[in-house]
Amino acid sequence: MKNQEKIKFASPNKSLFFPTLKKRVDQYFTDNQKSKYGNKTMVIKTIVLVAAYIVPYIILVSFTPPLAVSLLLWLIMGAGVSGIGMSVMHDANHGAFSQNPNINKWVGYTINLAGVGVMNWKLQHNILHHTYTNVATIDEDIKDRGVIKLSPHEKVGRMHQFQWIYAFFFYCILTLYWVILKDFIQYANFIKSGVNRQSKRENRKMLTGLIVLKLVYFVMFLVVPIMVFHIPFIHILIGFLLMHFAAGLVLTVIFQLAHSVEGAHHPLPNENGIIEQDWAIHQLETTANFSPRNKWLSWYIGGLNFQIEHHLFPKICHVHYPKLALIVKETAKEFGLNYMENRTFFIAVKSHVASLKRFGAPHLNEAIV
Repeated sequence: MKNQEKIKFASPNKSLFFPTLKKRVDQYFTDNQKSKYGNKTMVIKTIVLVAAYIVPYIILVSFTPPLAVSLLLWLIMGAGVSGIGMSVMHDANHGAFSQNPNINKWVGYTINLAGVGVMNWKLQHNILHHTYTNVATIDEDIKDRGVIKLSPHEKVGRMHQFQWIYAFFFYCILTLYWVILKDFIQYANFIKSGVNRQSKRENRKMLTGLIVLKLVYFVMFLVVPIMVFHIPFIHILIGFLLMHFAAGLVLTVIFQLAHSVEGAHHPLPNENGIIEQDWAIHQLETTANFSPRNKWLSWYIGGLNFQIEHHLFPKICHVHYPKLALIVKETAKEFGLNYMENRTFFIAVKSHVASLKRFGAPHLNEAIV
């Protein structure tokens, strides 16, 4: 039996929190005659963010602007691709973009624009992260990677006391690592661990698709501009790295502000493989919202500042989260549950840095269960 199959959630108090909450959320959509899926805002956002990624590339190769201008275009592309990841493909791959599964499927493929495979992402995010949030042995998003410790349950070395400083450099190279290595490492690991349950034939097809995807991606970004449009190699290399540094930093920081902040729990299963908490309450205890009143930020990051609502209702489009947050917060209060929220983006960043310091300092590292 695989690790993730051994772990179960308990409901020792037979909590009525989630049934009550779900009933109220369903009633909200009924009373307001709203769909749980995306709306015109989602369509417009999709067009804007995809254009922010593709149009600068077209300008770059068509007009070969000066280096300063081209670097600005690469930076916009970094913002565009991270926006696609947070606001477009994320909802689609949760089945929340549209009521039509085919639309979700094809919009979900926008992750390929970043040179990343969709199947691995779904396995990592939808299954491992959303089910076992902040469980150090299973949640891929906080698993020990050696350089950075995102859990109080991992062994730390001398260098980790400085991780609150150097972590942000590694955040910058996330998407570059993903494009070059991560997909292939996950492909092998997920098959070995049993998370990937596809047949051998399906996995051979998947691997072929990943290889083709990577080749097309690197040809479009590193070969075509140089060989076809004669743009200096060093200009393309600097711009390409800048795009990835921007995208990696944005994507990683936004995620960390939801789960690696002070107050977020990192539970471990007991000797019987049981996490002694109801699943929905587990989501409340391991997740935090931030900057809930910043409408521009919420638009750009796909409502990921409302991570509590997203983790409780991942199949509801993020455009509804600000309204749902009022319901969730009130219901949590009624049941005496903590609803974690950092008022601003910068308070959340400060809290994340404090967590990095704590996780990197063995003598201060007390497990939160």
